[in-house]
Amino acid sequence: MSDRYSQFASSAPGRFLVGRLGLPNPVPLRRHRQGDPVIDGAVLLGGAPGGRLAEPVGKLLRSMGVDVRAEQPTGARPAALVFDASGIADSGQLGELHAFFNPVLRSLARSGRVVVLGIAPQDCAQPRQATAQRALEGFVRSVGKEVGGGGTASLVYVAPGVEDAVESTLRFLLSPKSAFVSGQVVRIGPGMVDAPADWERPLAGKVALVTGASRGIGEAIAEVLSRDGAHVVCLDVPAQGADLSALANRIGGSALQLDITAADAPTRLATHLRERHGGVDVVVHNAGVTRDKKLANMRAEQWDLVLEVNLSAQERIDDALLAEGLLNPGGRVVSVSSISGIAGNVGQTNYATSKAGVIGMVQSMAPVLAAKDVTINAVAPGFIETAMTAAVPLVTREVGRRMNSLAQGGLPVDVAETIAWFANPASGGVAGNVVRVCGQSLIGA
Repeated sequence: MSDRYSQFASSAPGRFLVGRLGLPNPVPLRRHRQGDPVIDGAVLLGGAPGGRLAEPVGKLLRSMGVDVRAEQPTGARPAALVFDASGIADSGQLGELHAFFNPVLRSLARSGRVVVLGIAPQDCAQPRQATAQRALEGFVRSVGKEVGGGGTASLVYVAPGVEDAVESTLRFLLSPKSAFVSGQVVRIGPGMVDAPADWERPLAGKVALVTGASRGIGEAIAEVLSRDGAHVVCLDVPAQGADLSALANRIGGSALQLDITAADAPTRLATHLRERHGGVDVVVHNAGVTRDKKLANMRAEQWDLVLEVNLSAQERIDDALLAEGLLNPGGRVVSVSSISGIAGNVGQTNYATSKAGVIGMVQSMAPVLAAKDVTINAVAPGFIETAMTAAVPLVTREVGRRMNSLAQGGLPVDVAETIAWFANPASGGVAGNVVRVCGQSLIGA
């Protein structure tokens, strides 16, 4: 879908008017291309005294071929600023953030990255330390709104003792794969981490299931997981059979026509995965529907359908796969939520309820699945350029596009790249997370 305002804003007269009138300034985002380095440019790495992450992170980045500097490179703009805040033990030390970022933030390259590393408040030993670490969230979210130029900012809480579990997350957040992810908090804890032999194809030999795969975001998810080496089982309703088969043929996967709300759907799906593939490694619950009406005007069947497709069917499928032991050790479950499930939306009580329920499912099931060496996480997309958003009235569509720190809509591939990060075998410490793919939307938390 064409974003004519963005095209105008990037033209010479557009740049002049945008600057003079203070209009939203969407900068073309840099996105991943096969074979790209993790990050193109130097990373400026600093930290507060007493931090435990700067040294192992610096060593890790250098092993990835990244140019790591302790001081701003002469005559060059750093591609990323990474700060270890794990040593901040009370509010009086929060000045370390200002001391590091104040002199260098303006020099950050276009589409630059800011990553702050800390300790989750619940993992802190003392109340003052927990207070200071919680303050990092306000700092990072504000920086995400200040960096400009297509830049992003993220906070990564790393639990004590899991310093070796951060590689997949740093590779994602520092790279163009995270182009539309900003202002987010990622929590890394204990988990089974299996670094892939080839980071270009981390899912080689894996089987991935993607529901609602025939078009839009589901199609992009299937394509990216296939790119990363997985055999993708593309699932959608029989009415989408032609598009589904075309996708499966294009990516070398397989197609399964199935209505996930059918009473026998979990059993049929479990049988298919057991007989054809011997199990499954990655399950992506992407299938979803909307039936928008204000609650006072909404029929019961409109409510029921949305809750069935978007939430209850996911629960039943997961229950069946777990009961039959079909989720392989090291497995990944990823659900697609929405910022509507976080902030709510007029005319979407059914949709927002279902998507908030997805978040609840992720948070409640994370410890259950951890005992089986399986992780569960969710993405919460904001305004993504799809056929569905193309049908939104013009004014509403433009507001949706501009109401985020990047002043533009995201692409289906942005959601897919985030899911691929969750699916990575090295992301075993990333569990129970809900990451918004929204360009840091101004709506919601």
